Amino acid sequence: QVQLVESGGGLVQAGGSLRVSCEASGRTSSSYGMAWYRQAPGKERELVAAISSGGSIYYADSLKGRCTISRDNAKNTVYLQMNSLNPEDTAVYYCAARRAGTIKYDYWGQGTQVTVSS
Repeated sequence: QVQLVESGGGLVQAGGSLRVSCEASGRTSSSYGMAWYRQAPGKERELVAAISSGGSIYYADSLKGRCTISRDNAKNTVYLQMNSLNPEDTAVYYCAARRAGTIKYDYWGQGTQVTVSS
């Protein structure tokens, strides 16, 4: 079992930057694939970026070119650095984890709100 706690959300002006963090606890999280999803009001949850246990990275089109996902296994923490934010990036950002060798994200954090003002 893995527990995920996001932090770092908040209010930022358009064009600004924000870094959200996800701290994992429980079973050895370094062997888990991690991802960031987001869900805007009235929209479905969508993948933003993912990083495997081996460090392979995937960026979805939603924030591609404007975000960087990284992980610090010593701190059991995954980060999402977001730049050049615009109001359409306003959403609840969720951290997710999947066991190595699986494709489904079984563990989810409670989410952190990111609001971008115009």
